[in-house]
Amino acid sequence: MSLTTNETPNTISAVIPAYNAEEYVGRAIESVLQQTRPAEEVIVVDDGSTDRTAAVVAGFGPKVRLIVQSKAGASGARNAGIKAAQSEWIAFLDADDEWLPEKLKVQMAHLRRNSDLVWTHGDYFKSVSREVPLQPARDMNRAEGILRGKEYFTSYFEGFLSGFYAWTGTVLARREALIKAGLFQMGQLRAQDTDMWFRIAYKWPPIGFISQPLAVYHEQIPQSITKTHRESKIMGDLVERHFELSRRFGKYEDFRPCGIMMLQTWMRELVEEERREEILELTDRFEELFSKRFIMEMRLRAQHPLIAPACIGVVGILKKLRLISSEQRK
Repeated sequence: MSLTTNETPNTISAVIPAYNAEEYVGRAIESVLQQTRPAEEVIVVDDGSTDRTAAVVAGFGPKVRLIVQSKAGASGARNAGIKAAQSEWIAFLDADDEWLPEKLKVQMAHLRRNSDLVWTHGDYFKSVSREVPLQPARDMNRAEGILRGKEYFTSYFEGFLSGFYAWTGTVLARREALIKAGLFQMGQLRAQDTDMWFRIAYKWPPIGFISQPLAVYHEQIPQSITKTHRESKIMGDLVERHFELSRRFGKYEDFRPCGIMMLQTWMRELVEEERREEILELTDRFEELFSKRFIMEMRLRAQHPLIAPACIGVVGILKKLRLISSEQRK
């Protein structure tokens, strides 16, 4: 699906949603203003904050455009920024994270070399605490091995399954693509970005990837605009909706393994959090998608958490013995 060319080519608007972010929104803004390739405009959307977020943003003066709105959630805040933006490209940053100084310069050079792309992203550092050194989120050597000299994944679904999903803080996308994909889903309480990136991928599967870190993700801030709402039903509904959307766009076979992988990841998180009823709900709801062994494991961990590890270990040993016996008979 082709996109038209804007009258302002190669211009970038940085969009920062913020909710009660007075302690760290200044850091995020500074990281945008300190880019070696500056953004043409910086837009902060204060999503109904009850603290001094708006005052902190206003303190940057005309360098930053402040939009104040009633609380609409992460989707509503990002959409307000996209609609207000006057640039061809949109770069996203949450108020509690930050960009590295070369981020936009590296990405725009990358897009000039790959002019057919409508979106790109890259690696990033994870910050788990002030005491722990920053760690790259992905294995750069593995990324380069998968890409084999290319600077993009032919399909976002391929990248996602390989562990190179798009993290919002490094995404740079054509504004027109975001709009044509339908903007961020209002009412989606969690994984708004995951939802959006798949909807773009249904129309424009190739996505650029830069293997060097471009930003810092601060994991230690738990109550930010995008790190809440962990109910399993929200995630189940998201995957179910995308099974339908992917069929509509003829991408079901591409999305299906991604949906399965997401469900399995979330279910293992529920195991760690001992949220047993939700494990069973997802197991029953999507039983036909999983292997019998995975279903057995989840039900054991939900219903008999004390003996589950031992039972699963025995099953694993028996499976290995069967494989060895089968090899010996050949």
